[in-house]
Amino acid sequence: MTDVTVVGSGPNGLVAAVVAARAGLSVRVLEAASTLGGGVRTAELTLPGFRHDVGSAVHPAGLASPVFRRLGLLDRVDWIVPEASYAHPLDGARAGIAWRDLERTVEGLGVDGPAWRRLIAPLLAHERGVVQFTGSQLLRVPRDPVAAVLFGVRALEQGTRPLWSGRFDRVRGGEVAEALLTGVVAHAAGPMPSLASAGAGLLLAMHGHGVGWGFPRGGSQAIADALLDELRERGAEIVADAPVGRLAEVRDSRVVLLDTTPELLLGEDLPPAYRRALQRYRYGSGVAKVDFALDGPVPWADPLVGEAPTVHLGGTRAEIAAAENAVHRGFQPGVGAAPRHPYVLVTQPSVLDPTRAPEGKHVLWAYTHVPAGSTFDATELITAEVERFAPGFRDLVLASASSSAAQMAARNANHVGGDISAGALTLAQLVKRPVVSPAPWRTPLPGVYLCSSATPPGPAVHGMNGWWAATLALRERFGVG
Repeated sequence: MTDVTVVGSGPNGLVAAVVAARAGLSVRVLEAASTLGGGVRTAELTLPGFRHDVGSAVHPAGLASPVFRRLGLLDRVDWIVPEASYAHPLDGARAGIAWRDLERTVEGLGVDGPAWRRLIAPLLAHERGVVQFTGSQLLRVPRDPVAAVLFGVRALEQGTRPLWSGRFDRVRGGEVAEALLTGVVAHAAGPMPSLASAGAGLLLAMHGHGVGWGFPRGGSQAIADALLDELRERGAEIVADAPVGRLAEVRDSRVVLLDTTPELLLGEDLPPAYRRALQRYRYGSGVAKVDFALDGPVPWADPLVGEAPTVHLGGTRAEIAAAENAVHRGFQPGVGAAPRHPYVLVTQPSVLDPTRAPEGKHVLWAYTHVPAGSTFDATELITAEVERFAPGFRDLVLASASSSAAQMAARNANHVGGDISAGALTLAQLVKRPVVSPAPWRTPLPGVYLCSSATPPGPAVHGMNGWWAATLALRERFGVG
């Protein structure tokens, strides 16, 4: 009998497996796909020599992760940390740049610079406290209550009307600062304004001036490879092409850790109250993703945008809010009256990582939010939005690879409807993820634990979900820790 079986080889599952292996337990990892890594994989999706991230691409939460630090991933992975964390171009060759240097950012934002400093600087001063507060189940007393209050007050401001329009001077500041912040908030794929989206955006914005928005040289696969290398060294069994449809298939294990959505549990004999809670769990909007192989760097109208590996497109705060709220209402791209511009999240890693493309060439990774299950091909929509801020982009495209939300879901069972967060990011679902409990990783089934992004602290590549689930399982089932 195996001590611990982990179902799914995403970063949370691999972290959980490493925690168990380091405790001296026998470990088996089962992955449904033919390649390991889940949301942290890199592949030649367009042309030979062009290496694209299949899932996540930039990892500020990873650099800030106490678990990655504890497991040595900050040293074993070659991280690139840019000076420009992210950029947000606007019409008229204007752009906001979030430099890792807060004061440089403040200077570039002009009249709104001091307001940006007042928003971010107190969080930076309590960065570890903010990470600790947001890095687990919210139903607990924070170690740094000052950090929790500072964070909560700012989330309330940026997540509710009319407060979210009060910090920046839209007239004299020219909308740049509020657009710069809105592009980060839109990562959460929720309605605008909302408390959950604001909280997620503020956390990312803080990291932009703290640990930075880093990414692994060679692609996100490096994170999975580092964890897999350790598991192999410790004798773990790792099996690809091994889908698990029912838990009966893995009951030859003392503990089962599921790096999956709660859907897998619904086929089991559950207590009625727990089953109802899982059935009430909701998934969010999907993403339509496009990868581009380029003949050269993106010709941004503002050249400084080319220094930031991460770029947010969509225009002003009002334009992005209109686009995101339309998706939240179920608007289908290409059908009926569309919002003028979509929100598009772009990464251009090859501006700092020449290993990602042949010499002189570049890769571009981009997605836009769409209703769950959408079959919409976003290639033209994303191309046009990049072209809006980088005239001539279209002429550089050598090849592209498109994945609709429906295709994202078909390729990864954790992406229900194309939702890459494994569950909608709402305030309610940050508390009950997927159930209200001081230990939501534990299920009613003996020895079975959830360790995916459907548990606290939610999505992002930081491994915290796997850490909390594994340490809980080892303590309860093996008396370790």
